[in-house]
Amino acid sequence: MPMDTQELATRVQARLAEVTEALGDDLPSLSRAMHEELASEITELDGDHLMLDLLRASSESNVETFLHYARYDIPLEEIAAPPAALEYGRRLAQRGISSNALQRAYRLGQRHVMRMAQAEIARTEPDREVALAAGVALLERAFAYVDLISEKVVTEYEEERERWLTNRTTVRATALRTLLTGEEPDLAGAEQALGYRLRQHHLGVVAWSLEKASGVAQVRDLESLVGAVAQALGAGTPLFMPQDGSVAWAWIPLGRQSDRVDADRVAAVVREHSPQVRLALGSTGAAVPGFVATHREAMRAHLVATTAAASAEVVTAWSDPGVRSAAVLAKDLGMTRELVAAALGPLGADDDGMERLRETLRIFLDERRSYLATAEKVHLHKNTVKYRVDKAVEARGRSLDEDRLDLELALLACRYLGPGVLTS
Repeated sequence: MPMDTQELATRVQARLAEVTEALGDDLPSLSRAMHEELASEITELDGDHLMLDLLRASSESNVETFLHYARYDIPLEEIAAPPAALEYGRRLAQRGISSNALQRAYRLGQRHVMRMAQAEIARTEPDREVALAAGVALLERAFAYVDLISEKVVTEYEEERERWLTNRTTVRATALRTLLTGEEPDLAGAEQALGYRLRQHHLGVVAWSLEKASGVAQVRDLESLVGAVAQALGAGTPLFMPQDGSVAWAWIPLGRQSDRVDADRVAAVVREHSPQVRLALGSTGAAVPGFVATHREAMRAHLVATTAAASAEVVTAWSDPGVRSAAVLAKDLGMTRELVAAALGPLGADDDGMERLRETLRIFLDERRSYLATAEKVHLHKNTVKYRVDKAVEARGRSLDEDRLDLELALLACRYLGPGVLTS
């Protein structure tokens, strides 16, 4: 017999409660899968780890809020946008990324959640009438939620974009954009707009704060640090360009100095300044081509450092050949993880003991398998080095000559990219 309206509504609400509860219980895996889809689809983020982390936080908090709304039938007007979602919108505005990327994330997220919800309804509800009605009800709530929250976040984006443009010198930003996109600049005009002499040698820098908060105070701290580094190098006043409340680009003017910059010396300045700040350095470049090239190198070094996250060095320098290779490996972390797992086996585990074995083995191979040279470099006894190398080979389960190139690439990936490529 067909159900009456009241019975259908009761059973639909019960099914929605069960489905949203099941999805909520599996929130970490649901959010992780959705984040991977969004990260691959929203190309405007271009591998920016900070923005991808904010996207992850925004997605997870939105899913959690939506599931509560759908499960308990909370009045729509009582729902506020999650703080992580608002912060993601503000950061997009600060970086000049179109609001289209913001709105697209909500559309893709809605599609992903609805797929999972519909599959759960189909799996658990035997009555087709109830299943259909529950699916329609959930879809209507999803549209209502996305419409409300995306409007709030876009409003926050637009207000932040206006504030950011007001507080930044548009002329300098335009001149810099012209240089970095490879357009032929009016050299004198560009130098006047930037307040920086382009006809000299430059050191490109990316500076960022590890503080969770972002804002004017963090930007000023980064500017102070870059100035201190320039002073330590005997350089002039840097060109400093904030990108958002916790990341800045900079160029340190080196005049005629074309020598390689000592990264250890820079690292000492950073450590003295603040434990919460990191730098990525390009190599020294001359004139406009060098200005552009050293910035690109610093950005690639920054990608390596942010992939490594907490395990990154205080200063990551492009002049380190290992960083160059790591930058290539960081472009496809999924493939790199597979390489580490295949080449190292248990030796690729995220474990302090395995990390010591890997690092000793990496240096041993760099030193052409010399126990003595390795011992001098790592300040250990030669017998200790031999013991570690033997244990590393035992953990790997294969000789050092087997898949030698994969082995060296995997060790380099572990060294520079950290837990993001290790096995659990």
